[in-house]
Amino acid sequence: MEDQQKPTKKIALNYGVYLGFASILISVVMYAMGKQHEQGWEVGVLSFVVMATIIVLGIKKYKEMNGGFMTLGQGIKTGVGIALIGGIISIIYTLIFITFIEPDSLEQGMEIARQKMMDNPNLSEEQIEAQMEMAEKFSGPGIIAAFGLLWTLFLGFIISLIGSAILQKKENEY
Repeated sequence: MEDQQKPTKKIALNYGVYLGFASILISVVMYAMGKQHEQGWEVGVLSFVVMATIIVLGIKKYKEMNGGFMTLGQGIKTGVGIALIGGIISIIYTLIFITFIEPDSLEQGMEIARQKMMDNPNLSEEQIEAQMEMAEKFSGPGIIAAFGLLWTLFLGFIISLIGSAILQKKENEY
């Protein structure tokens, strides 16, 4: 049991660091382009593909380190561990960014959101104000960190489940 735990921890740490730094790199590039508040679906797809690739490579590495064998549970544990480490690193960067690097980043994001809502003719001023009040309640650093980690773990679990189901091979299989 202990032998199986060591590769999981080592792989989760190594690949989690890769995932965290890849996420930071994407964020820094978006910031350098001045588009940190206007990320389109392309950035979401890129982030997902990077995350899926790193998690699946980590699961594959776990399987290699265990003689080519891996159960579904071992793969999921490894993948979620990678997502957890990567998510924590990404969240630490995000908190540093919104606290020290760009302290008015949240306010800028709120203003862009308000402008987009005002451009929508189907929303009344009262509806816009209600949505902005709700957005302000969920825009604190702690809430952002909590939701970011939950979302990362959710995606990590789904990716790990699919990747592990494909890559699993039990020792009693031929």
